[in-house]
Amino acid sequence: MGHLDGKVALVTGGAGGMGSQICKVFAEQGAAVVACDTGFDVEGRAGMDPSKVQAVVDDIIANGGRAVAVAGDIADMDTAERAVQTAIDTFGDLDILVCAHGILRERMVFNMTEEEWDELVRIHLKGCFAPTKFAAIHWRANRDKGNRRIIYFTSSAGVRGEAGQPNYSAAHAGKIGLSLSNAEALERYGVTSNCISPAASTRMTDRGREVDQSADAPSLSAAGTMMDPSNVTPVITYLASDASADISGRVVGTTGGRLTIWKEPEWEQTIWNVEPYWDIDTLFDLIPLTFELQGMGPPPRQFP
Repeated sequence: MGHLDGKVALVTGGAGGMGSQICKVFAEQGAAVVACDTGFDVEGRAGMDPSKVQAVVDDIIANGGRAVAVAGDIADMDTAERAVQTAIDTFGDLDILVCAHGILRERMVFNMTEEEWDELVRIHLKGCFAPTKFAAIHWRANRDKGNRRIIYFTSSAGVRGEAGQPNYSAAHAGKIGLSLSNAEALERYGVTSNCISPAASTRMTDRGREVDQSADAPSLSAAGTMMDPSNVTPVITYLASDASADISGRVVGTTGGRLTIWKEPEWEQTIWNVEPYWDIDTLFDLIPLTFELQGMGPPPRQFP
């Protein structure tokens, strides 16, 4: 018996290193899978290639699972609606939405073009909003079932920021905000919403600024190591299951054998003023005295 028996899952980025693993493990755990992908390259610039996501589906079916492919840009509203409707028409329902798609266009903020900003934010952030909208419409209309799940892929860049990735950092921080909104708005319909912040060796991380581009891609030797993408899927499977009903509005990090629950931002120090308006000179005196014990610089880097 699988942990996802009877579930129907839509996985975006289903042909990628992470997404294909999720699709296959979900199918092994009993879920029917709708795998959605464009087949684009890591920068999102290559032409549409439906064969990549179809190959994932063919592999699932060959191993006795249930799956169907949807080729298209999930940030396009028509494609997102089609993907959700495909799950409903093909398998009768939709229980799980995993948004594992994404592209990478790295540039320092002073060198980034408008197109590099707009397209990455569109694909990452609107690509989460679009399928969520149509999934939520279905879930609202069928609220009695419950145990619905939304899982977005975020990053330490979205939690702490990353130099050279202003678009990526902003989009991933936006996913956390969207997930928090979902957790509040959709709870009444039996929906949980969480973000996964994974670290694994994939085509996308092969393009990282610190990777030696003249050497073999690290993802080629990731199998069987802590950076194998298959290390991430057990945590995602748990978040997708009925067992995770009490987890919502959280960021869960997973790297190799380590699982992390991120702590949400919280107040560290407070200054109170009993008057209607702050006196500027008073603030100039109080802020250094109040906050100097904590320090006002950025928090230390933490990785999931």
